[in-house]
Amino acid sequence: MIQKKFSIIIPTLNEQQGIETCLQALQELRLQAEIIIADGGSQDDTVTIATTWVDQVIHTKKGRAKQMNAAAKFATGEILIFLHADTFLPNDALILIEQALSTDKQWGRFNIRLIGASWALKVIAQMMNWRSCLTGIATGDQTIFVCKRLFEKIGGYAEIALMEDIALSRTLKTQSTPLCLKARVQSSGRRWLQFGVFKTILLMWNLRIRYWLGQSPDKLAELYHKGQYF
Repeated sequence: MIQKKFSIIIPTLNEQQGIETCLQALQELRLQAEIIIADGGSQDDTVTIATTWVDQVIHTKKGRAKQMNAAAKFATGEILIFLHADTFLPNDALILIEQALSTDKQWGRFNIRLIGASWALKVIAQMMNWRSCLTGIATGDQTIFVCKRLFEKIGGYAEIALMEDIALSRTLKTQSTPLCLKARVQSSGRRWLQFGVFKTILLMWNLRIRYWLGQSPDKLAELYHKGQYF
């Protein structure tokens, strides 16, 4: 089997509505990248649909961090790319990552563009990109990529119910400053629109501050999924 440089890892849970579109968009990359679905127990046809389009399907317990860690153990690529099922890479993503990691950097993320009807999504995406550049903290929506050796060295994602991307970024920053690629991944704004854009902004800042103050990620995840502040 030909060794591929990249492993694209996609955590899924009941994503049948959009998973085929996501995976079809990745097919031109398969000469250089293996595609791994890490499914957390979907009750719909996610796995059935995905099987045709991927190299591996890993079945694991529910929890995005757990799912991505499980898939990373089976990944053969030198570079891991953690992609959400509603997010699309730019056409030259692999070239950009490879060029960027030819420097002394070992991890990074893309800028993001949120797709949806509300004009506010453009503002939110820009603020996310600016904040990430200033703080060196990446969100999962921005598609984090990392050298597998470094990912294994730090022990992967902290297996917490929410904010696993924040925790990973904080740990990776101790090893290498992040690459903030200006190219944009395109991600669905469905979460922002579900509960209302401005309510979701306040919710995310509320949850983020409480995480920094040490509140349990389990409690924060419960609030996140309900769209509640308390």
